[in-house]
Amino acid sequence: CRDSDGVLRKFGSSWRNADCYDCSCSRDGIDCCASFGTPVGFDEKKCEKIFNKETCTYKVVEKDDPSKECPFNAVV
Repeated sequence: CRDSDGVLRKFGSSWRNADCYDCSCSRDGIDCCASFGTPVGFDEKKCEKIFNKETCTYKVVEKDDPSKECPFNAVV
């Protein structure tokens, strides 16, 4: 399999790409799925979600003061 970066992958191999998706290579091709959940159910007027590619996680913070985290209801 050739991944989106042009790297050849062996059948049966697995990896996490730069966009935080877990991928695997089989004879049917490459299959990828998100390794992270997305927060939902927060005050979108007051808060925003910020994705950290280093940790592959979201943080929900106040737009006016990103040092303050906002509560959210669930992760999907």
